[in-house]
Amino acid sequence: MPISRKALCVAYGLIALLALGGTWGNNLAYTSLGFVGTMQTFWQDTLVNPASRSITVDIFFLGLAVFVWMVLEARRLGMRGVWLYLLFGMLIAISVTVPIFLINRERTLAKREPSSAAGTLSALDIAGLVALTIAITAYTAVTLR
Repeated sequence: MPISRKALCVAYGLIALLALGGTWGNNLAYTSLGFVGTMQTFWQDTLVNPASRSITVDIFFLGLAVFVWMVLEARRLGMRGVWLYLLFGMLIAISVTVPIFLINRERTLAKREPSSAAGTLSALDIAGLVALTIAITAYTAVTLR
């Protein structure tokens, strides 16, 4: 099934909104500490146990690979402001800024190729992505309790 660029942008937008709610719903617990206290306590908490250290290292290296790709892709497509996505990814949440970058990437591609689809997905692809979305959203809901 062909997927339109507009539908893909809507999906990326929803991902960014869910990510913002999930990350900042948890980050708000730190805001009463002030900026310095927040940074110190937050980063100390990422070192609490092997699971927190593992997921933090995993996210950092995934983020690094994504950042390299974003800079290269932005340069290839002539997109401006790529370093703002990286900066806000570190300050707000990479899971928020990457989908916003992808929305702008799709808009740039749509200007270049107005009648092209964003890609195609099989029914199995859609089912798998829906299942992953449900699982990730459920986990996020648990973290916000």
